[in-house]
Amino acid sequence: MQRLILAASCCATLAACASGPMAMSRPYDQAMLPAAVQVPSGHRVAMETVGVGEITYECRVKAGGGHEWFFVGPDAKLMDRAGKQVGRYFGPPATWENMDGSRVTATQVAVAPADAGSIPLQLVRANPAMGNGAMNGVTYIQRVATQGGVAPAAACGAANLGTKQVVRYQADYIFYKGA
Repeated sequence: MQRLILAASCCATLAACASGPMAMSRPYDQAMLPAAVQVPSGHRVAMETVGVGEITYECRVKAGGGHEWFFVGPDAKLMDRAGKQVGRYFGPPATWENMDGSRVTATQVAVAPADAGSIPLQLVRANPAMGNGAMNGVTYIQRVATQGGVAPAAACGAANLGTKQVVRYQADYIFYKGA
């Protein structure tokens, strides 16, 4: 009987771990990243999070003819290294919001390829923060260690124009402030 209880307990623990966000591997060393998405010198890591959520795409007519899956926006929880939610990421416009109510929007500076099937690595320059809190003083945000999030593989054409598809993704978001 004790073995059965122990086995059930282990299964519940493993299921809980599997359903949560994957842990961040380690702090990012700029030298590990493509030059295009490296943060300029004079900035320090202020916060490291992992975003776990979804990206919505919509089948639309593309410029020049044809159809394509168009990026509509993200909706993700931002978790700290211990797995506690510290904020959220949503858009448009792309907005990172801390649980303390402070938030930033940003302008893309550069992207770099990621592993196949994953959205690109990205560097954005933060606009001045709204509200007082953790986002005050954020200058840059890196999106690294991306998993998933690419446009759906399903066909996009006249028959399903306007259809939305949601895909899961995960990425580490590293926030920087001036040194």
